Amino acid sequence: MGCTNRWSVLTLLFSVRVAMAFQFQAVAALSPTIMREFNVGTADLGLLIGLYLSPGILLAYPGGKIGKRFGDKPAVVFGLALMVCGGLLVALSSTWGAQVGGRLLAGTGGVILNVLMSKMVTDWFDGKEIATAMGIFVNSWPVGIALALVVLPPIAEAANLVTALVFVTGLAAAGLLLFAVLYRSPTAVNVAETIGHSSLTGTALAAVLTAGLIWGLYNAALGMIFSFGPVMLAERGWSNSAASSATSLSLWLVALSVPLGGIIADRSGRRNLVLVSGLLLYAAMLVLAARTEAVILMFAVLGLVAGLSAGPIMSLPSAVLQKQNRAVGMGIFFTIFYLASVLAPLIGGYLADVVGRASVTFDLGAMMLIVCCGALWLFEHLSTKPSHHG
Repeated sequence: MGCTNRWSVLTLLFSVRVAMAFQFQAVAALSPTIMREFNVGTADLGLLIGLYLSPGILLAYPGGKIGKRFGDKPAVVFGLALMVCGGLLVALSSTWGAQVGGRLLAGTGGVILNVLMSKMVTDWFDGKEIATAMGIFVNSWPVGIALALVVLPPIAEAANLVTALVFVTGLAAAGLLLFAVLYRSPTAVNVAETIGHSSLTGTALAAVLTAGLIWGLYNAALGMIFSFGPVMLAERGWSNSAASSATSLSLWLVALSVPLGGIIADRSGRRNLVLVSGLLLYAAMLVLAARTEAVILMFAVLGLVAGLSAGPIMSLPSAVLQKQNRAVGMGIFFTIFYLASVLAPLIGGYLADVVGRASVTFDLGAMMLIVCCGALWLFEHLSTKPSHHG
């Protein structure tokens, strides 16, 4: 028993990663209840949200090594087990310290998932529809976040906070069970191919670091919308619920545009053209969204263009990594992503405080996307050098 077709494997990996995104977003989705139950402020809440991603800065690289040492499937099962344990600690404990510990534990499991599942998608789709597959796979993140925003508040209102958090952990446990029973490695990736020389040096290392920077800055710009969009609209007199609804509109439309960008890139064979066009449109819409009164329209257009570059960006590492150094390479790639994900909201928040308006964070996001275009040029320069595997 198990998934033997690459599209059924992709469906399985997508579903399991939705559970991870759902767990990540649980704190933000339940924020009013959590602040009331634990008597904490916005800064504490922000810390609790950020803690989930923070282990990635230190553990993404070792996560790749763990997969290489123990095998991808056992390592992901271990990661899911950490998510379940961390989730139970958050759900069933009444102290703030346990909330912090639980988030860190669950986030550590999430890091292992992110690194190794991305490698698994690459293994199954190497040389076949890779941008499409990556576009669909990364889409699990906005889908999981949007579902948490819709599903969790009603559960907390109808029952209580503990019930909502137990539901979150139940999804992670279901993911663990499904993955353990159904996942199979592709037959093409045999032991002999993966045991080879796994280090990354020279231009290959520089290329993977550059690809990680592009992915990190791209996601950091996306984070400006979801972290500061509601605040920006609230500054204009919008109610909290209306501001959140307008912002979440972008999220749902990103979920449409992400796979679309991957499909266009694969069908046209013009990955970089799709990537750069998507980045520039996305940057332009951020600048306009910060200045227009037609907010709903602009947030809708923003969502429709913001996802186009995601699949092509996630396909970049496959251009320079070989089967034997793929796990290590994806670990390096995600280390840069996590660093950007944790630092960007801090920088954005600081800038908004200094300038006195949240809309400046959208301009910061646009600047990040312009930097991505330059970084892509560097990536192409590095990836065409002869020594691009270690």
